[in-house]
Amino acid sequence: MDEKRFVVALFGLAVAVVVSVLAYQFIAALTVSVFLYYSTRRYYSSLRRLRLPARVRAVVVMASLAIPLLLLVSYAAVLLIVEARQFVTQYALVDVAATHISWLDGAESVPDLTVEGLYSAYQSGQLTPFVDFLSENAMVLTSVASQFVLNLFITTIVTYYLLVDGRRIREWLLRFDDGAIIREYLEAVDEELEAVLFGNLLNVLAISLIAIAAFTGYNVVAPAAVEVPYPTLAGALTGIASLIPVVGMKIIYLPLTGITALPVVLDGQSSLLVYVLGFLLVAVVVVDTIPDLLLRPLLSGESTHVGLLMLAYTLGPVVLGFYGLFFAPILLVVGMTFANTALPRLLGASEPDGIHPDQLRLEDFS
Repeated sequence: MDEKRFVVALFGLAVAVVVSVLAYQFIAALTVSVFLYYSTRRYYSSLRRLRLPARVRAVVVMASLAIPLLLLVSYAAVLLIVEARQFVTQYALVDVAATHISWLDGAESVPDLTVEGLYSAYQSGQLTPFVDFLSENAMVLTSVASQFVLNLFITTIVTYYLLVDGRRIREWLLRFDDGAIIREYLEAVDEELEAVLFGNLLNVLAISLIAIAAFTGYNVVAPAAVEVPYPTLAGALTGIASLIPVVGMKIIYLPLTGITALPVVLDGQSSLLVYVLGFLLVAVVVVDTIPDLLLRPLLSGESTHVGLLMLAYTLGPVVLGFYGLFFAPILLVVGMTFANTALPRLLGASEPDGIHPDQLRLEDFS
């Protein structure tokens, strides 16, 4: 290697190191972007039938994800606040909490959740404990909020350009093809990532519909005192929670069971707990267990082992934190596909009869 090539290689290595360090600072946002890209790519490609430009299709896909999710989370937050206020007021929990939480000292009741109610509470000094608490923790709250907004912005931008410029990424990667090994590997890993991650999206939709039907059916037969509140919302949140391994849907239907049971316990109507137990049984069997046994193997990809995939979903968040939920399955697919395709060829292993790398065709990333 002459001096010019050495200098260029050294410069390229330095740039790669800097870019890698910067990317690591936002690895969570970048991982979620790749996850969303492969989850929505089939939907993005299907919009070609409408003869829409690539940028318009990407905007439609992003809006189809963001708007329903934003509305769902906002609706859930509003209902949670309203129901929590009603429960706290009904059972006078503010007085009890004030004796154990110092910054609640002086708060007598929860103000009305209206502009007039909040303004009146502020004038009377009723909100002073809450204002003082927010002031003391302003830096922490601001840091968390700004970090969330920044990561959300990065996720949105990266996902958008992955959808729009997938073809260019493919062409750039194929410039380094050597003996069709890269082509074969990219073909396999691309298809498997799409199968696994798009399967997750289908699983969320299927679980949501099953949960909505199960919760609504329970409300039809249960007395009004033990009905599940907002079954449609609860079912949709249950489907989203199915992305989380191990605990998954339990973080929705177990608290929901407690919320349903608490009023009848406090009112001394313990006989109605039979219906609550029935709801819990329906949630565990119909919503959680049966779909997990039947749907997940069908939607877990074409060659990735279901057990290894479940292990990745389980250990990823434990080892890497939140983003490990998305990073671990991607890493598993990339690694297993390399072991099944590129590694045997690099080691000189014989190819299966009837299959030749030149017969493989790289799917369009976009």
